[in-house]
This record gives sequence, structure tokens and C-alpha cells, in this order.
Amino acid sequence: MDWLTRLEAPQNALAILTAMITPAVLISACGALIFSTSTRLGRVIDRVRLLSERFQALALNPEKDEMFDERRELIFSQLDRQTSRARLIQRAMTAYYTALGVFVFTTVAIAVVSAAARNFTWVAVALGLLGSLFMFYGSVLLIVESRLALSAIHSEMDFVWKVSTKAAGKELASKPTGGPFTWLGKKI
Repeated sequence: MDWLTRLEAPQNALAILTAMITPAVLISACGALIFSTSTRLGRVIDRVRLLSERFQALALNPEKDEMFDERRELIFSQLDRQTSRARLIQRAMTAYYTALGVFVFTTVAIAVVSAAARNFTWVAVALGLLGSLFMFYGSVLLIVESRLALSAIHSEMDFVWKVSTKAAGKELASKPTGGPFTWLGKKI
């Protein structure tokens, strides 16, 4: 009953509860990351549905669009990027859910090790480290995904610029637009 005596001391119980709170903070961080990543996945799915509808409409009436080939190429490349984004987000969510489970197990391990076997405190530390590594991995995946999203936006904006330049006519297209470093028509 030596372990019970150790737990009954107020300073020991407080130390154990304090140690158990640290993974709880990381559990909360995982929850926030899972929530925001789920939102990103929802946006990707909505975007894929929209692109799919555009692609189908374009395929039905190719003769009505004088920029059919360019538009078809853009939509196809966007669908490819969105698919890659969805896969990265899915991997990130898997990493975050794994980290969440490891942090919950870390909390349990801290309690069990503190109560039963003082010699195995390294188990709780190893589990905490493992959970942190999964959070880091998920973050790296989201960095890659956000770069992919940015490249998709750049290619779409390049296409929009090409279409608007063609639709605006030579007179308007040849006018200076101010460039990226202007504010209210003045150079910054």
C-alpha cells in the first residue's frame, strides 16, 4: 500500500493533477486544429463540386466558348490541385486525431505511472513527445496544402486576367493598371 500512501499526500496528488493538465492543453489545441482542418476540407469539397459543375457545363457546349481549350485546361488543373489538397488535409486530420489519442493516453499514463510505478515515468514523457510529433507532422501537411491552394489561386487569377484582358478590348487592356504596389492609383 506504499503507492496509496504516496497518493494521499496532498503535494503528491497536486503534482499528479498538475502533470495531467499539460496534455489536456494539448488535447484542446488538437481539437482546435481538427476543427479548422475540417472546415478547410469542407471548402475543398465545395470547390470540387463547383469545378465539376463548370466542367460538365463547358463539355456540353464547347462551341459557345471561344476560350474553350484554356478554360478546360484551367478547370482540369484546378480539379487536380483540389484533389491533392483533399489528400493532404485528410493526412493532416489523421495526424491530429492520432495526436489527440496519444495525448489522452498520456494523461492516463501519467495517472497510472504516478500511482503504480514511479520507475516508468519515461512512458508518459515518451507518449507526450509522440503526440507532439504527430501535431508537428499535421502542421507540416497543412503548410504544404496551403502552398498548393495558393498556387491554385494564382493559376486561376492568371486565367481570369487573360479572359478579362481579352474581353476588355485593346484600348482598355493597354491602359496602365497601376501594378501590385499602388494605393488609390498612386505608387507606394
